[in-house]
Amino acid sequence: MSWVNTAILSAAVLGAVNIVDSHLLSKRMPGLQAFLLPVGIIHLIYGVILLVLFPLPEGTGPLPIVITVVSGILRTGAVTIMLYSLQREEVSLVIPVVYTYPIFVAIIAAPLLGESLGYLGWLAITIVVAGAVIISARETSFSAATFRSKPLLLLLGSSLLFALADITSKYALSYISFWNMFSLSACCMSGTFLLLSMRPHTLKQLYNMKRRNSAMGLLVFNETLAPLGITLSFWALERGPVSLVSTIVGSRPMFVVIFALALSRIMPRFVDWRPGRLPLRLIATAMIVGGISIIHLI
Repeated sequence: MSWVNTAILSAAVLGAVNIVDSHLLSKRMPGLQAFLLPVGIIHLIYGVILLVLFPLPEGTGPLPIVITVVSGILRTGAVTIMLYSLQREEVSLVIPVVYTYPIFVAIIAAPLLGESLGYLGWLAITIVVAGAVIISARETSFSAATFRSKPLLLLLGSSLLFALADITSKYALSYISFWNMFSLSACCMSGTFLLLSMRPHTLKQLYNMKRRNSAMGLLVFNETLAPLGITLSFWALERGPVSLVSTIVGSRPMFVVIFALALSRIMPRFVDWRPGRLPLRLIATAMIVGGISIIHLI
């Protein structure tokens, strides 16, 4: 597959992961820490196994490894802030702000990585990001009261961290494989999640969960999909311009909406879904598809 198609597949897989994450956090898990603890353990297992199966290339210097670890820490910070915000803020505020990060990537990649975008590249990024914001926003998301609030700064910080994580990943992928990138990033994410969640009360919450086995089974399945989506994104980053890859992967809200709409018909209790403004969402979907089509032509 081309890096464009790989990035699209990554966005679709991660969109499905977001749907299941939302279900687990809102309906099954007793809290964020109880969610992070098993996720951290699973990612540690995957990270160690892949590091054994795909060791670092011989002669890899310390700088790429340090950059990879920094990238993993930045991405983990971005994800943690996003999950924290989703626990306290409207999803229609969180997602549109966080997924503006491809704009930051495009701006930063020029001086740091020497990437240059022509007119079509900037047009595609603008269209896709605008579509991703519109498709996941509601009328109340951008009120003056919301924008004066402190959470906005956290969300912009998460967006910037995602951008910096992609930039540093692109640099590191010049020296290591996408398997190495995932395994080291997974270990960084695992360490952070375990540090935040390894508490006696968290273990007690998990032990006393209702329908614990089914919830853990769904979580394990979801955290098998997540590494697949992340690895695909690193594969695309290794081969394509970071600005355009980030833009395509940043179209994830479109897939979230599509999957949520389908599940609302098939399994209405799985997600809390209020379609609202469906014509506008269709227009936003067309914008994202059009922007990605432009990237295909570049």
